[in-house]
Amino acid sequence: MKLTDFKALTFDCYGTLIDWESGMVEALKPLTNRVGRKVSRDEILQAHARHEAAQQLQTPTKAYRDLLPIVYKRLAEEWGVSAPWDECVAYGRSVRDWPAFADSAAALQYLKKHYKLVILSNVDNESFAGGNKKLQVEFDAIYTAEDVGAYKPSDRNFEYMAANLKTLGIEKHQILHTAESLFHDHGPANRHGLASCWIYRRFGQEGFGATMHPGEMPKYDFRFDSMAELVKAHQAELSS
Repeated sequence: MKLTDFKALTFDCYGTLIDWESGMVEALKPLTNRVGRKVSRDEILQAHARHEAAQQLQTPTKAYRDLLPIVYKRLAEEWGVSAPWDECVAYGRSVRDWPAFADSAAALQYLKKHYKLVILSNVDNESFAGGNKKLQVEFDAIYTAEDVGAYKPSDRNFEYMAANLKTLGIEKHQILHTAESLFHDHGPANRHGLASCWIYRRFGQEGFGATMHPGEMPKYDFRFDSMAELVKAHQAELSS
């Protein structure tokens, strides 16, 4: 299997192209600064993953910008501090300000010359529009949890994407699903028979950060520690 075998790259965005962990930690500072002890980065991310995944199961049709305030409220309760609702709401609106990884825009601009580029994201359309400006590329299709009415790792998201890509002339065997999260993306990609590429942004760090443990480790067909490495591998294939 080669990178050049595929017609479309379908991307998770937050965690893969946008540095959501840094964005979360920064936007949670009004809360974490009030905790009466030091809360480590890993503790913040792991607690966020737990509450986010639980709430996504409880309210799958709630837009991400409206789901995150509930996550913020749950974190405040867990850490024993108060959180006024307007502060919770402000956290939900922070998604549009989360930073892109330094290599994302340039990598996407290169890959756009060779593939259809597609987003399959767990955020809502309004939040993604803010992140998209930082990525500086026009995607060929954008599928959000708000569009689907479900959150990854639900099979519904992948069924929705496959059905819609088929209308664009892209078959399942022509798709390479490209993502950081083993829990949200590679597990369901395995179930749906999609080839996948792991962008291991957390290389060198312990644990799974802002994503839940995937359980049984899914398989993947390619692994790179950055988007820049993916580009280099593609260039090497073209020149070989």
